[in-house]
Amino acid sequence: MTDSTDPRFTALGGRPGKIVAVHLSYASRADQRGRRPAAPSYFFKPSSSLAPSGAEIVRPAGTELLAFEGEIALVIGEPARWVTPDAAWSRVASVTAANDFGLYDLRANDKGSNVRSKGGDGYTPLGPALIDARDVDPENLRLRTWVDGELVQDDSTAGLIFPLARIVADLSQHFTLETGDVVLTGTPAGSSVVTPGQVVEVQVDAGALSTGKLRTTVVQGDRAFDAAIGSLPAADDTQRTEAWGSPEAAAAARSGDAGETGGEAADEPVSVASPVLATGSGPLSPALRDKLSRVPVAALSGQLRKRGLNDVTIDGVHPLAPGSRFVGTARTLRFVPHREDLFAAHGGGQNAQKRAFDAVEAGEVIVIEARGETGSGTLGDILALRAHARGAAAIVTDGGVRDAEAVAAVGIPVFAAGPHPAVLGRRHVPWETDVAVGCGGTTVEPGDILVGDGDGVIVIPPALADEVADAALAQEEEDAWIARQVASGHPVEGLFPMNASWRARFDSEKNA
Repeated sequence: MTDSTDPRFTALGGRPGKIVAVHLSYASRADQRGRRPAAPSYFFKPSSSLAPSGAEIVRPAGTELLAFEGEIALVIGEPARWVTPDAAWSRVASVTAANDFGLYDLRANDKGSNVRSKGGDGYTPLGPALIDARDVDPENLRLRTWVDGELVQDDSTAGLIFPLARIVADLSQHFTLETGDVVLTGTPAGSSVVTPGQVVEVQVDAGALSTGKLRTTVVQGDRAFDAAIGSLPAADDTQRTEAWGSPEAAAAARSGDAGETGGEAADEPVSVASPVLATGSGPLSPALRDKLSRVPVAALSGQLRKRGLNDVTIDGVHPLAPGSRFVGTARTLRFVPHREDLFAAHGGGQNAQKRAFDAVEAGEVIVIEARGETGSGTLGDILALRAHARGAAAIVTDGGVRDAEAVAAVGIPVFAAGPHPAVLGRRHVPWETDVAVGCGGTTVEPGDILVGDGDGVIVIPPALADEVADAALAQEEEDAWIARQVASGHPVEGLFPMNASWRARFDSEKNA
């Protein structure tokens, strides 16, 4: 089969010499990602990744994060080398629709090259029709993407950070763009994950002219990657957020609200967040919150101990502001020990730390695993303000706090191991959210109930919370009665704890 008859190259009429793609070019996408580049950056895709409209794309076994990116593709008509932005558009022959699919499970392994994550067979559908570039205004092209008929991307080239002509001119500074080469010009906000059975359609319009809809169907593959040959897919919080487009969408997907995420053919299980994270509701009803707000942590500790739970206190943390008290459900954030290369990969942009503070819901407690390392801050006043604005109940960290006085003044209860002026990157890498963490010597799961006061912070399993709260309130009533007897001059012997005689007296007065 010659290139001219190969169905992969139907729209182009032949195999392109190269496909160049822009990493980040739309303002809407940059704002969503929390980073805006000063200049465009690029990666190559193999021509073997091209596919025609109507083709299927295979999601490999053992993966979950196949994401679409509706894009405008430029087809070069004349060679371009060292052209100016003013002259660059004259080198473009045509415009068409493209879908820059990527497998985010492999993205971290590629370290920006996208060779494996975006180079797969069928990962660059293109077409179905070409629009003559001479007939369009490059600053007024419309791009739309649909998933199962629902419009999910709708933007125009007016929203580009880098105009199309500038992208062509910039590339021509580095190498010759040859006739037939394809330039993928980036995707706007709305890119997200698709799963087997879903259909993605992309269309580019220039006034009355249109490419028509570029249609791709996702199917599940039965062949997995081989660990004996190369690196395996791996999905973490960073890649899930980037693939789904936001922390909220990623959390909903992991709780099952956004459809299938792993498929029955997946080789690795997908972590599922607690329902409290996805719905904002959970085991902490207003009535239970009210009861727990009236019980000291010490009383709760005693009741949990009676039920065999001794390792439920977050040790070594203290309130920054005297008199702080809170009740809430856990939203977790985990830091790992600092390593320069890992911090470079995970510490910037909308990292796990920022995602946790942006996603915390009213009544939740951000619980940070810092391994008891107090040699740097784990948050400062800006993040404390963000959590307060979101309605968070408190912040608990077994690490340090920067800007401690300013944090204390924000008004949100913060329990920490102490102040420290250094930034996060001195000791920690923000790693993941909404997983079980170890904080102050105890395990905290997302959705656990936490109560804090001057005595410290305690973790209550949700299934026991009502029982423990009622028992603690009853014990507090009893202890208050005993305290009144002692204050009036009675000795503690036989009264604390109460013998049968004192018990009968207490019951009589309580029921009177």
